Amino acid sequence: MFRIDARNEIADLIARYAHGADRKNDPAMMLPLFHEDAVWSAEGFATFHGASAIAAGLAEIAAREVLWSIHYMIAPYITLAQDARSAQCRWYLWELSTMARDIGEEDRWLGGWYDSVARYEDNAWKFASVKLDLRVQGVATPPWELKKAFDR
Repeated sequence: MFRIDARNEIADLIARYAHGADRKNDPAMMLPLFHEDAVWSAEGFATFHGASAIAAGLAEIAAREVLWSIHYMIAPYITLAQDARSAQCRWYLWELSTMARDIGEEDRWLGGWYDSVARYEDNAWKFASVKLDLRVQGVATPPWELKKAFDR
């Protein structure tokens, strides 16, 4: 595998993760992105072990808390191993969301970064680990006006 192909495929993996996240962490979209022994974690949310647990756990978080979202995955920095079969990845997150709260819906923005490890096995790049490190968040003022345009 050429290194440039590996980088492009990892960038696609990150984009597919964002797409699945914006579809309420659809398990059918998220499950194929993770190795069976993968770990996903985010302080304040959860830690999940294994592809099935990750897909189910992320979907449950979305069903309970995230009514709508759009994830901007920005500036992926991919460092390939010498053999180009694994990579360290970091990218920034800028997310607009509508969250379920005790007081009703609340439009929020979040920012931080993801650190991950991707591995190439069985002719596919998948995540071996994903860690979300949220650094900033706040209430959107005024609330989002055009969010229905993104609900597809």
